[in-house]
Amino acid sequence: MADEEDILVKDCNGTRLNDGDTVHVIKDLKVKGTSSVIKQGTKIKGIRLTDVVDEIECRVEGIKGLILKTQFLKRVN
Repeated sequence: MADEEDILVKDCNGTRLNDGDTVHVIKDLKVKGTSSVIKQGTKIKGIRLTDVVDEIECRVEGIKGLILKTQFLKRVN
């Protein structure tokens, strides 16, 4: 993974995201390959940044290694 200085990851409002941040989902998201849905307002703790600028890795409702687009996330202060 590249240095965090090289990758600037932002949420839907343009707020910078860092490893370990907590975010909320801003709309219902269907999880590909399952019948699960991540509901709007779900709190996700301990996100991990990836090499892709607009994606993060996280664990939601027991699903490990889930990749989410940052356009559907809002950082919690």
